[in-house]
Amino acid sequence: MNVVTINQRRIGKDYPPYIIAELSANHNGKIERALETIRYAKEAGADAIKIQTYTADTMTIDCDKEDFQIHGGLWDGYKLYDLYKWAETPFEWHKEIFDYAKKIGITLFSTPFDETAVDLLEDLNAPAYKVASFEATDLPLIRYIASTKKPMIMSTGMANLNEIEEMVEAAKIAGCKDLILLHCISSYPAPVDQSNLLTIPDMREKFGVQVGLSDHTITNTASIASVVLGATVIEKHFILDRADKGPDSEFSITPEELRLLCRDAKDAWLSLGLAGYERKPAEEANAKFRRSLYFVEELKAGQVIEKHHIRRIRPGFGLPPKFEMDVIGKKAKVNIEIGTPVKWEMLDTINKHHSDIFKNS
Repeated sequence: MNVVTINQRRIGKDYPPYIIAELSANHNGKIERALETIRYAKEAGADAIKIQTYTADTMTIDCDKEDFQIHGGLWDGYKLYDLYKWAETPFEWHKEIFDYAKKIGITLFSTPFDETAVDLLEDLNAPAYKVASFEATDLPLIRYIASTKKPMIMSTGMANLNEIEEMVEAAKIAGCKDLILLHCISSYPAPVDQSNLLTIPDMREKFGVQVGLSDHTITNTASIASVVLGATVIEKHFILDRADKGPDSEFSITPEELRLLCRDAKDAWLSLGLAGYERKPAEEANAKFRRSLYFVEELKAGQVIEKHHIRRIRPGFGLPPKFEMDVIGKKAKVNIEIGTPVKWEMLDTINKHHSDIFKNS
């Protein structure tokens, strides 16, 4: 499975999850707010911030027919054109936004929604591209993006298996060699009980590419859990203050929540480690506090050791407890004080088999 690199940051199972803060419409029509949001994403520890490149006119048409009305959900009562007009990030902002992100040292890329958006982003040397879930079936657009040969991240919300297969095939045939799929539930916000995170390892197995999560739930729980299932990318909508009440505010996380996501996702990844049963370095200091056999009564040399003479207690400097019955009935070879750890060399008949077992225990 290919490791994908975006702006020198490697993305794959051997690297911490790649955290994308999605700016989307959370600038609320103010470029100053957009730049401030980018700065806070950097300070919170995000690897990248992503914008969306479209205008209302490249997304839809200004039409009042029923087809273009939104009923129900977060944007109930809006006409499509009016919603996109409210949410768009104007093309004329893009250069300033890209320049600012470069200045402060955070990767910025975008989701283009038509070919003119791709052309604009190419002029700005965008390092990667995102395909939104709603454009998953726009194979001509996917092919156009793939022709840039830049890394592509494609969300799969609402797409069935056949549609995902078509997306992947279109991207690869058109020239994309670095592809990441994002499992996604296209509901705003998304109910956590429909997250179906087990799709992540299944998708990775089926398509042989890096797989992450575009998370629209209102907490970080699904995102952290996804790391355990192998997600290498996490995307979350990001806002400075939900009280701003923008188009995406209800399912966007705040700076402190983003900081916690970056920390906890990395910790979840670190916790995976490797499968193994050897004692871990952090355990070494405590190994001495395991139980072992100790003499709890004084004995004279030649005295037969009886059950009441020894106990299985902490610390662990004596023989392991499993040898209790092997010790009972032996004779003490030397005088023994209370609190002495039981050792084979203290017994008058050292059984070589016992010694070999102990060395390997």
